Amino acid sequence: MFPTNNDSSVLYGLRDLDPQVIGAVYDQYFSEIYRYVLYRIGDPTLAEDIASDVFVRLLESVQSGRSPQTNLKGWLIGTASHAVTDHLRRKYRRPEEEISESLPDRGPSIAAEVDQREQNRLVNDAYAQLTPEQQHVLALRFGQGYSLEETAAFMNKNVNAVKALQFRALAALQREVGEVDYE
Repeated sequence: MFPTNNDSSVLYGLRDLDPQVIGAVYDQYFSEIYRYVLYRIGDPTLAEDIASDVFVRLLESVQSGRSPQTNLKGWLIGTASHAVTDHLRRKYRRPEEEISESLPDRGPSIAAEVDQREQNRLVNDAYAQLTPEQQHVLALRFGQGYSLEETAAFMNKNVNAVKALQFRALAALQREVGEVDYE
């Protein structure tokens, strides 16, 4: 009944407001649109509302003669993207909570912030002194969170070579920086 590989037949059925085609489109694409929206906003209830709204927009566009012309799935994902963007704009324009003026400032003191910046500068300077290969292994291991095996594969080295390179890089940082307090 529902030709999954022929968008043009489906689009004609939508233009005719065929209830079976509308239901089939919803059944086929809703979960994918929902997952896309959920990934972008992280709230299951809101994701369901926005995904449902995408299908309402589809029917509105079909009724007004502005329906998708060729790629239904692309149109649905694009519309979902716009719906998420609209939601995020509204959310940022009107924050959900206001910060009370009576709340104490629990942020770091100016002195602590200056100390942290100085420590960061020292580490960055020491990092710049490492060889490009040492910088690369540290970026992969700690910046990207890759395992030793993944790092070794990425760098075309064996695991023991990566361990040694990482050890030398961290030892060089330690020599340059000394003890740095990371809270």
